[in-house]
Amino acid sequence: MKTKTSPKRKTASTQPKRKEQRKAPAIKKASQRSLQDVVGSAVYQTWVQMLHALVPEGRTHRLAPLVAAMLHYALVAAEDRRDEDTSDNSVGQSLMDSTEAFETETVKKLLHDVVTQLFEDARVAFNRTNARGEPYSIADEAYSEYVHWSDMPWE
Repeated sequence: MKTKTSPKRKTASTQPKRKEQRKAPAIKKASQRSLQDVVGSAVYQTWVQMLHALVPEGRTHRLAPLVAAMLHYALVAAEDRRDEDTSDNSVGQSLMDSTEAFETETVKKLLHDVVTQLFEDARVAFNRTNARGEPYSIADEAYSEYVHWSDMPWE
């Protein structure tokens, strides 16, 4: 007659390690720059909600001026807080430096990380593809609008 043996219990060392099934939501790192640092939480959250609602169905030629206006508003706020912010790598300093830029690539180098963060916080993409399969970017169009904000071609 066979005797029943109780199955061995797995101890902590013999149990297989489980792979993490879920990753924790990304937490904003201290090194990430954000327009929220300049405009404040209430305004920034409004912008995030606006982009989340408008970008999926929005037209780039309408969204780009909106994002450019957000950058200009942030510039005004940065100028108002000029004495408080002394860091060379601050968002406020980058915004003030961008006023001396005459090319969109220069503005992109200064502000692309904060615009990327804004779109990520809104959980929408700024990169798109047109009907012919060519890529384009709401962000790049916004930089162009930002650089040419005060241009009045009819004058």
